[in-house]
Parts: sequence; structure tokens; C-alpha cells
Amino acid sequence: MKSISLFLVAIVLCLPNARSAPDPQELLRASDTIRNPGRPFKAKVTLTEFESGKQVDTSTLLTYSREQDKGGQFASLVAFVFPVRDAGKLMLRNGDDLWFYDPSTKASVRLSPQQRLMGQASNGDVMTVNLARDYTAKLLAEEEIVDGERKNRKSYKLGLIASSPTATYATVEYWVDSESSRPIKGRFFAESGRLLKTVYYRRYQQALGRERPTETVIIDGLSPQSVTLMRFSEFATPTIPQSWFHRDSLPRFQPE
Repeated sequence: MKSISLFLVAIVLCLPNARSAPDPQELLRASDTIRNPGRPFKAKVTLTEFESGKQVDTSTLLTYSREQDKGGQFASLVAFVFPVRDAGKLMLRNGDDLWFYDPSTKASVRLSPQQRLMGQASNGDVMTVNLARDYTAKLLAEEEIVDGERKNRKSYKLGLIASSPTATYATVEYWVDSESSRPIKGRFFAESGRLLKTVYYRRYQQALGRERPTETVIIDGLSPQSVTLMRFSEFATPTIPQSWFHRDSLPRFQPE
């Protein structure tokens, strides 16, 4: 009987559907490489705020990002372009620090990544982030969900718990495509457990060597009629000096 049992176990292990569960942290890393190029890059970010389907505000930014020398997380410099009243203002995130610089006052003040920038988009949302550096992931389920373009997708649902003080959110529910590791959807929570926002990653297009999401839809956790759309365009890989990512350099910043 023992030999028969061992034989049956061997058959089960050889069945095509008997596959081991994927490593959730590796899934998150793979998803990060789809959202973020692996080299210093620039992108144009257009934020558009909607209330009950009607546009109420818009803003245009240029983001410059590069991985830090230590830790592998991104440092980001955000330059405000539009509206005109905000042109020339800057935000800098490097490590634990997030600074806002206003050229009219020559002053830089510390900000929180959780503070709202416009609509449902926070300061941290426009910064380039490797989630695998700031969160510990666990596999919660395999699910078929509807993506941001109303298509059914087979996915892995991950639970993310902040493991770094630089993390913008305390916990995240995060869905990635089970075949491609593309990010599909995220639900972002405060430390209290309150749902802050639901995010969909969509409009995949070729950019800097691979298909990446070029739109992020951010839906308010309390009021689903409040929606902010982030559009990414004009990806490029200019020379981005490390010296740009220091607070003392903000008054002297000159884009290419």
C-alpha cells in the first residue's frame, strides 16, 4: 500500500495543473520593472481631475527619476509646468525626505507623501517607486477580475505591508496579471484600515523598450464619483545628474 501511495503522489506532482505557488515578492519585483524603466528616465505627467464625470482641474508635470546608489529605490524630481501660476515649482524626493520648492520665495519646505497634490493624486503618487523595496508581499488569492479597460483578466492578488518608512501607504491590495505580471489594479489603505483609493493601470503602450501602462485611474475610496486620471507620455532617457537630487540644488535646477 505504501508503494501505491507514493506512486499516486508522483502522478499528482506530474500533473500540469499541479504547479507551485509563485513567489509574491518576485511577482511584485516583476511588476515594478513593467511600470518603471531600469535606467534614469524622464516622463511628462498630465493630471486631470473629474467630479461626477465633469473635468474640474488639470495640471502638467515633468518627472525625472533615477535609482539611488544605495537601496535601489528611486529618487524623483518633479517640475511643475502647468498651470502657469505653478510653473517653476519643484518637488524632490530622495530617501525619507520630500521637499517642495517655490522659486518666488526661494524657500523649500518639507512635505508628506500622503498629502494631496491634485484631486485624488497624492504627492507620493507622482513619484517613481519600486514597491518591492517598500513593501513585503504575500499571495492572497488567484482571481479573475475586470481591469481598467473592462476586460476580464486572470490575476494574482497580493497583500502588501509597508516595510519602509518611505512607503506612502500602510497596506495595499495589488493585482498583477498571472501570465505577464503586468499591474492591473491596486487598493490603497491608511494605517487605520480605511480605503483611501482604488487605482487601475491601463492603456499599455510601447515606451523605452517594452509595453508600460500610460494611464493610471485613481478613484476616491469614499466618493467613487471623484476620479483623477494620470497620463504618462514623452518618455525619454536624458542625462540626469545625481546632483539634481539634493535639496541645496533646487534653486539652481535648469532642465535640459
